[in-house]
Amino acid sequence: MKSLKNIEKELTPKEIAESLIFPDTRSPKQREALLEAYSEHRKKGSAKQSEKAKLIALLLQLKFLIEDYIASDKFNKELYFGYFLKEYIQRLEKKNKEFAQEIDVDPAELSQIINRHRKPTEKLIFRLEIHSNRNFPALLWFKILEKERAYELQHNRNIIEDEKRHVKQRLEFSF
Repeated sequence: MKSLKNIEKELTPKEIAESLIFPDTRSPKQREALLEAYSEHRKKGSAKQSEKAKLIALLLQLKFLIEDYIASDKFNKELYFGYFLKEYIQRLEKKNKEFAQEIDVDPAELSQIINRHRKPTEKLIFRLEIHSNRNFPALLWFKILEKERAYELQHNRNIIEDEKRHVKQRLEFSF
């Protein structure tokens, strides 16, 4: 049996890939018909799902998206607390005002949080956990904020420059 290194010496990556994947011998028309049949099968399967099952799938998808984002090392300015909160509300098919009433928050405060004009309070985060029946725990929401804060601390040099004037004495060494 040849090792991968020996195979790589003899073949290009494209040739290796072609040897491992079964070639599709269908004509474009046959392929299109097959894709259409598959699409129809998926539509029928989706139509059989209850509204509750669809909602659970949408919320699970959002939860996995949040968990993946938190676990990643990269910071994405587009994926902030308000973005995920807005997604949560939209997937529930609610208006912001209706959702604000459900969690006893002023609609203006909710809007400011969604639009990055205000940071969420702890009470809001705990209410999100309760509203989601603990499916979106407070810790998950806090981790989104923590990731945002860590990025701000690393990249906002103005804060450090402003705070330097308040430090009267420093250590003489660093490690």
